[in-house]
Amino acid sequence: MDSPLSTLARLDLLDLDDTLASEDRLLRDTIRRFADEQLRPHIAEWFEAGTLPARDLALEFGKLGVLGMHLDGYGCAGAKASQYALACVEIEAVDSGLRSLVSVQGSLAMYAIYAYGNEEQKQQWLPRMASGEAIGCFGLTEADAGSDPGSMRTYARRDGAGQDADWILHGSKMWITNGSIADVAVVWARTDEGIRGFLIEKGTPGFSATDVHHKISLRASITSELSIDEVRLPAGAQLPEARGLRAPLGCLTEARFGIVNGVVGAARDALASTLDYAGSRVQFGKPIASFQLTQRKLAELAVTVQNMQLVARRLCELKDAHRIEPHQISFGKFYNVRAALEVCREARSILGGSGITTEYPVLRHAVNLETVYTYEGTHEVHTLVLGEQLTGISAYR
Repeated sequence: MDSPLSTLARLDLLDLDDTLASEDRLLRDTIRRFADEQLRPHIAEWFEAGTLPARDLALEFGKLGVLGMHLDGYGCAGAKASQYALACVEIEAVDSGLRSLVSVQGSLAMYAIYAYGNEEQKQQWLPRMASGEAIGCFGLTEADAGSDPGSMRTYARRDGAGQDADWILHGSKMWITNGSIADVAVVWARTDEGIRGFLIEKGTPGFSATDVHHKISLRASITSELSIDEVRLPAGAQLPEARGLRAPLGCLTEARFGIVNGVVGAARDALASTLDYAGSRVQFGKPIASFQLTQRKLAELAVTVQNMQLVARRLCELKDAHRIEPHQISFGKFYNVRAALEVCREARSILGGSGITTEYPVLRHAVNLETVYTYEGTHEVHTLVLGEQLTGISAYR
């Protein structure tokens, strides 16, 4: 059986690796080595147990420098978008739940504070979040407000007159990654002044989190429901630059970029393990990799993964040039997540019965991608975003 490195090299049919700068290749290899040595040996166990040592991992990710690495200052590296993309690929090549931990921390919670917070809020939270000492979550989705966040019921009212009055928040949030372990929650609420963002610290009276159990997908990830029962916050807990729905949607656009790249890793890992299996699995006296039908499947899957990489690379170019548009991010999520799911499903068929066990990562990637297909904007919503871009007509307003 070939080593993983040689297998990955064979999958790079267009020699895209040759386009990486030496510093980018070093970054990629460092994160890949960490993922292979520290994460991959444990992921099947975490997935089966439905748990994750998230606090310990956050500290390790902090040492690696990937938490908020694309932000500038406050302990963050100010890395290029294309470098952050490489990190997402290598982490999600192990598991989507691990990439979710990283991207919710850096591209949702930290980004919200970075983009919409004041200097005091940034200094208080961002350095500790970059190191993994503090963990954040992002509370937008509600049980009855998923694809339509503007219909959220969580409400915030001022308790008194003037801009220095306390806020009182009431409501709940659902499907919140890192919710029960977060030191700070970025929570979005309706107010008489429009939608606003707030920072709620762990331990605040009236604020609690309950984990969601019995999940089939993203089992190596902490998913919670947030309860916000007449929570009193000082005026300084509001994110001052977050006004209207554009603010949380801007955070989602930031996070979706990580998804577009991360799912390339999941698909690549599924294909690499399947290629190795096909070379060693003997039927009718020869490896199944020698059968024409198997080779056709492998060829089609390899081309699909390379197409996913090309889409991701183009979006990296646009983001690094500071001219990426939300509909282009939707293009990436629309195509890459669907393609990754198709790769995993077909790869599983090559593995036969072995494909349903956690000995191989393929079906684990597939069930995780079912969640990725839905969160950060469902496939249907991204379809309509592209439809509006093409026709100039909004189908959901």
